[in-house]
Amino acid sequence: MSSPPGRRARLSPPGTSRLSSEAREDLRQRLLGLIEGSRVMIFSKSYCPHSTRVKEFFSSLGIEYNILELDQIDDGAKVQEVLSEITNQKTVPNIFVNKVHVGGCDRTLQAHQSGLLQKLLQEDAAYDFDLIVIGGGSGGLSCAKEAAILGKKVLVLDFVVPSPQGTSWGLGGTCVNVGCIPKKLMHQAALLGQALRDSRKFGWDYSQQVKHNWETMTEAIQNYIGSLNWGYRLSLRENSVTYVNSYGEFVEPHKIKVQQLEKGSPGKLKVVAKSTEGSETIEGVYNTVLLAIGRDSCTRKIGLEKIGVKINEKSGKILVNDVEQTSVPHVYAIGDILEGKLELTPVAIQAGKLLARRLFGGRLEKCDYINVPTVVFTPLEYGCCGLSEEKAMEVYKKENLEVYHTFFWPLEWTVAGRDNNTCYAKIICNKLDNDRVIGFHVLGPNAGEITQGFAVAMKCGLTKQLLDNTIGIHPTCGEVFTTLEITKSSGLDITQKGC
Repeated sequence: MSSPPGRRARLSPPGTSRLSSEAREDLRQRLLGLIEGSRVMIFSKSYCPHSTRVKEFFSSLGIEYNILELDQIDDGAKVQEVLSEITNQKTVPNIFVNKVHVGGCDRTLQAHQSGLLQKLLQEDAAYDFDLIVIGGGSGGLSCAKEAAILGKKVLVLDFVVPSPQGTSWGLGGTCVNVGCIPKKLMHQAALLGQALRDSRKFGWDYSQQVKHNWETMTEAIQNYIGSLNWGYRLSLRENSVTYVNSYGEFVEPHKIKVQQLEKGSPGKLKVVAKSTEGSETIEGVYNTVLLAIGRDSCTRKIGLEKIGVKINEKSGKILVNDVEQTSVPHVYAIGDILEGKLELTPVAIQAGKLLARRLFGGRLEKCDYINVPTVVFTPLEYGCCGLSEEKAMEVYKKENLEVYHTFFWPLEWTVAGRDNNTCYAKIICNKLDNDRVIGFHVLGPNAGEITQGFAVAMKCGLTKQLLDNTIGIHPTCGEVFTTLEITKSSGLDITQKGC
């Protein structure tokens, strides 16, 4: 049986010496057309031994393929340039299988050994979409956008049962609509109030009484959130992602039902509450009831039990492996809904992007859930990265740790006369690993901004010696980490006395 020959693809890119934005986009669409229309598409150079090897490999499997020899067409260099923008790969061979970017020769052979290549070759094109995302939060949008960039047909379903009744959410999930964004903007409003009180000590004199207007603040914040919602919708549209403001529910393994729920209007509820500490009973009629007990996972009404996806029955969170795969191989979960993972927007965004690349781009990178920085935007901010002191002792044992800590007094607080023993800095070091910093904690102004930079340093293997060798920026809060001297084990007092 003779091996099937590779068919030569034709491409006539614009013949200009420098591609205009219009010509570049036209060439990009031509390349995507070749990719879309080929079971296997190989961008090659006729003299490249790696390209020759991969063509012989597909021939040996009896698989037909299309070839575009970049050294034998006009403007091949420009084609390769635009191709690298699509794939983030600058070399040839550059291979797509059923519209999925597999990579070069080595990655293709690895995909064959792992069974991924066979799976891609057998993909069933009968489905309406390559990827359906239920939930238009940060992670879902990130995954949807990345999959679309990789040439996949994507649907995003997003509908949130509003709370309070009569309100509505736009795209963006908890973070944008009721979480990180409005939280920090309201935090800023509180900081401005504190700054007004401090300003008199710095010489500012205002006779007019300063008042805060809640409605003005909420309207301004809501307008900003609305602009973000619109931006997300526009981004999906620009990437050809189908968006439906409806509730998604599994009905069978590869089938999802879409029943927009009724938005309704504010209703009234009769509420009876009984105190847990006595016999007192409270009763009343309200149109909004706030249960300040945290967030619940909305997993029990989307049909997961119909297809066999396992969840934690108590929390409703979804159980996944190290590549975010559920107990059902073709269903994945990312973001706050995961059991045992961090509930943070940037984590969901990173996980969603990398998931799409693994599914459709032939990539292998997994989301790193270690040393993720975070901050609590309370009136006095708290930032951390890595392990808590308690967790570090559990993992490494107390005798193998050294904890450095101190109170500190921000310069901005001195003239205002605010407490000089409120802000706190602490690092936890592993003595068995060159005093590597495994825990970073700061309580003070702008803790989020401080923590972000130190998180990068921890990713690079920050040690106590490196901190000591770093020259601080004076006067700042962050410089305190370059001068830490007192250890907890010494028992020395860390309170600030005097000026």
